Amino acid sequence: MKNTDHLTLGSLFDGSGGFPLGGLLNGIVPVWASEIEPFPIRVTTKRLPFMKHLGDISQIKGSEIEPVDIITFGSPCTDMSLAGKRAGLEGKQSSLFHQAIRIVREMREKTNGAYPRYIVWENVPGAFSSNGGADFKSVIEEVIGIRYQNMPVPQPSKWTGAGLVVEDDFSLAWRVLDAQYWGVPQRRKRIYLVADLAGGSAGKVLFEPEGMPWHTPACFRTRQDAPGCAPNGIGDSGEICLNDQGGQRMDITDGLTSTLRAQANYPPIVLENHPTDGRIKIEDSSVCQTLTSRMGTGGNNVPLLLDTPKTLKIRCGKEGGGKGALIQDDISATLSCNNDQTLFAPAVFGICSKASHAMQSDNPKSGFYEAETTRTLDANGGDPSCNQGGMAVVYCTSKNSFHTKAEKELSPTLVASEYKDPPVINAVEPPFRYIVRRLTPTECARLQGFPDWWCDGLGNENPSDEEIAFWRDVFLTHGRIAGKAAKAKSDSAIRKWLGSPHSDAAEYKMWGNGVALPNVAFVLAGIARCSSEGESNV
Repeated sequence: MKNTDHLTLGSLFDGSGGFPLGGLLNGIVPVWASEIEPFPIRVTTKRLPFMKHLGDISQIKGSEIEPVDIITFGSPCTDMSLAGKRAGLEGKQSSLFHQAIRIVREMREKTNGAYPRYIVWENVPGAFSSNGGADFKSVIEEVIGIRYQNMPVPQPSKWTGAGLVVEDDFSLAWRVLDAQYWGVPQRRKRIYLVADLAGGSAGKVLFEPEGMPWHTPACFRTRQDAPGCAPNGIGDSGEICLNDQGGQRMDITDGLTSTLRAQANYPPIVLENHPTDGRIKIEDSSVCQTLTSRMGTGGNNVPLLLDTPKTLKIRCGKEGGGKGALIQDDISATLSCNNDQTLFAPAVFGICSKASHAMQSDNPKSGFYEAETTRTLDANGGDPSCNQGGMAVVYCTSKNSFHTKAEKELSPTLVASEYKDPPVINAVEPPFRYIVRRLTPTECARLQGFPDWWCDGLGNENPSDEEIAFWRDVFLTHGRIAGKAAKAKSDSAIRKWLGSPHSDAAEYKMWGNGVALPNVAFVLAGIARCSSEGESNV
């Protein structure tokens, strides 16, 4: 049976490990998890190696797994999302909700109603309107049905963003939490539904303000002994540092603090990208749009940013003087004659077949002209009218000519010989104040509230035979559920993947499917608080 010294947690549809990590931050121990995607499983086996993985949820029997106090399940929202096909709770993906309820019922029957005490369900707000609101009504009925069979639930004309159901020894509450109000710059609204299956604390979990302090009785005891770290000092400075980026964002660094400075560093300009119709607009609040699972599937599905261009000055100073790389924003390093090199940020130029433009290429019948937008790619290589944009090019110097020419995103080869004459560069400032790029996977981790290193160091060059067998089952399960050929991966293929399991596409998909850690931590902190206070009533 379960160890009762601390709260324990089981995570269904585990994904990036948000619920287990949120539990650890609140003194709750994650015991097991269920997930079928190989990459997220590799992440959590690396970060939480003590947590057992149970595989396909449909094969899990609640009566046979270790009982836990809390079961969390962010069941797939594909069929409820406004961006999906709206098949509802009975859709192929969202119907897995019923599997989670089955596991809860089986565990409670096995333990005579002792475990789990709490369940937490997370999903998109589209669940409120799916099938005219009938799906969310079914969710509430199913959860209440764990304790009370056939209890009617009235359906309002429109579900509100918060609600509460209370019985003598049961309570259920739901609330829409938006991640942007919990410390991360991402618009991510999600329903969090909490059920206390043995008391009335569900409302207190979700509706007590985050800023209200709470303390266990042990916190008020007078300290009678020396701090545990006193004999050996505090050791190395810091583990995780929060670095204020101008009051708009907190960056997390491992063992490093930011340089003291007089100015505020503000976050980049955020673009709201609409991949379905190609629209892009500036998000004035500097809050990123919701990360989605489509980010890892190709196409224009990753949110965009406007960044200040950089110039890179390669300096050749002697020891004690200026040497090495110098990176600057928006400005060029001073031109010199000592064979230093300055590389400029990309600019956008148009291509045309006329020779009437100041910046010429090697071909006198064609030229480049500055443009505000990039032109449509086509087969003719240029636009005779010269009134549209063109390709992205970089400034560079030409060894055998007296002018600066534009190459197609190529830098010239470094050479030992001197140039015939110093290059003449009339335009040393990039034409654009900003360049557009997509979010990096690390930035997506930050938008979900996770540390930068959550997906670092996943490689395993020497897996054991037991590990190979585990991953063979993982790939077989994933292939079967994904509808792929159920052919086992060879040991060599598994070893190769384990050696370098990371890909940007897989990480993008994991973050898009994941939960915002600050929201999860808020909910689980409420459960930990109520449990420590012995709450049984609101």
